[in-house]
Amino acid sequence: MKSGKRAWVAALTGTLIAVGSGAIAAPPISAQPQRSQGAGGEILRTEVSQLAISAPGLPGTVPARSTRITYASSDTHDAPTTVVGTYLEPTAPWTGPGERPLVAYAGGTQGQGAECAPSAMLSQVIRYQPPADMVFEYDLIAIQQLLARGMSVVMTDYHDLGAPGIRNFLNRKTQGYAVLDSARAALRLPGTGLHPGSPVVLYGYSQGGMASAAAAELQPEYAPELNVRGAHVGGPPIGPQDYLARSDGRPGVAPAIAWILNGIAADYPETRPVLDAELNNTGKAIMNDSIGKCGGGLSKIGVQPQNTSQWTTSGQPITAVIDRSPELKKAFDEQRLGGAAPSVPVRIYAARNDDGVAPYPVVRDLAARWCGGGAPVQLDADAALPPMSGVLGTHDVAFFPSVTTSQQWVTDRLADVPAPVNCAALP
Repeated sequence: MKSGKRAWVAALTGTLIAVGSGAIAAPPISAQPQRSQGAGGEILRTEVSQLAISAPGLPGTVPARSTRITYASSDTHDAPTTVVGTYLEPTAPWTGPGERPLVAYAGGTQGQGAECAPSAMLSQVIRYQPPADMVFEYDLIAIQQLLARGMSVVMTDYHDLGAPGIRNFLNRKTQGYAVLDSARAALRLPGTGLHPGSPVVLYGYSQGGMASAAAAELQPEYAPELNVRGAHVGGPPIGPQDYLARSDGRPGVAPAIAWILNGIAADYPETRPVLDAELNNTGKAIMNDSIGKCGGGLSKIGVQPQNTSQWTTSGQPITAVIDRSPELKKAFDEQRLGGAAPSVPVRIYAARNDDGVAPYPVVRDLAARWCGGGAPVQLDADAALPPMSGVLGTHDVAFFPSVTTSQQWVTDRLADVPAPVNCAALP
């Protein structure tokens, strides 16, 4: 496949978490995040946002009215912070049972720059940066299907990417809080027909699957007032250290690894001296270069050393550095899913041949942990997709059947159909 076509295919399908190492510069950011003084979900600012599709061969509009919301949330240490999200009110009527529901949609990986945030990308779908970098809002495929059924959708950026601060990545609590507070904020918007008791569904794939899973785990204590009917968790990475272990050395993942490390250093100051001592000049340069940038196309794959053993003074991979550092190990362990069980029905989708971002045995272990905690879990193991590697892996392609097969499950939860559970015989 020629490189131009390869980049276009990657743009159209998206690399859901193993991003290409091409990057798009964002405005400079400082070291400290902006703090909010509001309670979780309090609306701080709203503005009408554009949804016109401006991509080659894709004229038209998204079937919804859009409002960009800046709202209050909490960070990984439960301190107040600010998040941006986009509320989409469908033009199609809700024809399902009861009142119109809200889907709190957690997006997949686009990067950490303001211009690749969902609140920015929903107006363009595909953004091209010369010479060959593209970012594609692939989540719009799922969002379109939900809107077409008459469901309202709110999509979080996970952060206020226009505010100062270094963003974390694959942070369990920050992501989960951002999703739950996006629902709280959307339910407070005037003139939508929604209200605090409206039915809510949590939904996501890949990074979004981890975020929806975290939201489901955190909801009983953090947002017990939400009328959550269920959570769709597609292809979730279980924690950032697992991701590092399986992605280290793969082409194009250097920025994502750097985002993880930068986020840990920002959130856990006690880890900064450890990383400063363990990383060599190459590792430090990659981390610095990744700040405030987006995952894009394929033009720069191979420029940065992909093996983190080339980033460290010891010549050991980052996972080994984490394992022998109590400070790093504690911080990374706090990001891992499975420490608490959801109280609502959960549908986990996993491709059996996903050997990268969400390996099936690890996802199955999460299902078993939740089942052991009493959660009503349906684990759907998709064996139809073969092992794939290269530009598109099994994890990337599995996004599409995950979306397709989730639609009826979501509708059934809103209709109060008894949730399917296979905890007694997980596949």
